[in-house]
Amino acid sequence: MSIVIFAVIALAVLALLVLVHRWLWIRLVRDTTAPGGLPRRIGTALTIALPLLSVAALTAGRAGAPFLLQQAVSWPGFLWLAVLLYLTLTMLVAEPIRALLLRRLAHRDPSGEDRGSAPDPALHAPAGLMQPASGPSPAPDPGPAPSAPATPDGAAAAPDLTRRRFVARTVGGTAAAVALGTVATGAHGVLRGPSVRRVQVPLAKLPRAAHGFRIAVVSDVHLGPVLGRAHTQRIVDTVNRTQPDLIAIVGDLVDGNVHDLGPAAEPLRRLSARHGSYFVTGNHEYFSGAQQWVDHVRELGLTPLENARRPLPHFDLAGVNDIAGESEGHGPDFQAALGDRDRSRAAVLLAHQPVVIHDAVKHGVDLQLSGHTHGGQLWPGNYLAELANPTVAGLERYGDTQLYVSRGAGAWGPPVRVGAPSDITVVELASYQA
Repeated sequence: MSIVIFAVIALAVLALLVLVHRWLWIRLVRDTTAPGGLPRRIGTALTIALPLLSVAALTAGRAGAPFLLQQAVSWPGFLWLAVLLYLTLTMLVAEPIRALLLRRLAHRDPSGEDRGSAPDPALHAPAGLMQPASGPSPAPDPGPAPSAPATPDGAAAAPDLTRRRFVARTVGGTAAAVALGTVATGAHGVLRGPSVRRVQVPLAKLPRAAHGFRIAVVSDVHLGPVLGRAHTQRIVDTVNRTQPDLIAIVGDLVDGNVHDLGPAAEPLRRLSARHGSYFVTGNHEYFSGAQQWVDHVRELGLTPLENARRPLPHFDLAGVNDIAGESEGHGPDFQAALGDRDRSRAAVLLAHQPVVIHDAVKHGVDLQLSGHTHGGQLWPGNYLAELANPTVAGLERYGDTQLYVSRGAGAWGPPVRVGAPSDITVVELASYQA
């Protein structure tokens, strides 16, 4: 039954994409270009090729395509998905404007005169019916003068067609410029690397000696065909500049296997923190082969916390596997990670998805550090993320437990963020006794 439901959803999504591309082709290609011309042929070819590249970008990795091929299709395919989103939104906004402008054209004749204006009798009455105000009657009309040759069919409508095409080009060009500008700005934000956010979190059980303890939280790096070694190096440099006491990588580090992405992850070896670097799995690790990455990050000097706890001098640090691991029998086990601990000590939990916060509350966790949401990544995706997550970004309290959700240091799919800039968060623990 689940396969049938998946197939129905996939077909519905595919049908929607076809309809959207068909509508965009009408508005941006057919309405703006002359039939049979080179611009129309190019626009039609792009309307077919770009969505096919997007499908290839989404499926190449799981289909086992060579990594070079994944890289070749991922850049244009994923970027088109971002452009498609904002091009559709801008065209929807522009549609009423286009309709209004075309309605104005409908009230004008081909010469540009308003069709609703009253004609001048002196200009339009036949010559034989015109009478002077006074004086003798004119001589009899010898008959109508020879008329000019008729205008060929369609020629009279040419000015009107030109105006319609001008409206289509103006509206479509403006919408395309807005969409491309939005995507370009969002891509620049991802490729220049994450910024640093600093958040102070007071914990009631934290002793004075641990006041000011700094944890660098890194989530959702998503190394893959698009973001590679250079992006990892930017993250490592940014984290090390903050001089944290501890580094926590809270899942979704990769989108691919160790063979393809091992070199991209290599800079993680240079992460530096007084109390070490720790790692928990995210859902994308289970798409990529979680165990191979757990083993590999250990080789890089990180400590995986697989439903485990590490006592630190002034608090307990625990980590649980991601929910996606349940399909492999390796899901989160809060009892194993937290069940037998001393609850008089503060506990900080690393868990990729915010939705496990209620389990954290039951086990007396003081602070949960998570990612997964990307803060929505592409507006208005934040509204969809709110439907599936208790917190999309930032710090919130659930009973005696506080939850901090990072927006992430990378991007999944399109290397673009709009309204949700990437970040590395330095969480500074504060003691009430200080």
